[in-house]
Amino acid sequence: MQKKIKKNIKQRLLFKNLEKQRLIIKTISNNFNLKKNIRWKIEQKWFNFTKNSSLTRIKNICLLTGRSKSIYRFFKISRLQLRKLASFGFLPGITKFNR
Repeated sequence: MQKKIKKNIKQRLLFKNLEKQRLIIKTISNNFNLKKNIRWKIEQKWFNFTKNSSLTRIKNICLLTGRSKSIYRFFKISRLQLRKLASFGFLPGITKFNR
């Protein structure tokens, strides 16, 4: 599980670091007011990016266990870990609801 968690963290850092560059290249290559050869040179730089730096490659997994199903995005942990941590009182503002 540790390998999966480290891979996910690495992908998130790559996306964070290269997000601005990807957006700049994308907007310039889609600008039809520029000359065709300038746009073509910019599009060549697009192929230098790694695939793991894309937003669509990032998968939400639990940071504690590596579980990929039923993840709460705000906490980035699974429902099982959320319940466990909330019952011990480690998550501020979350209390157990009694009927």
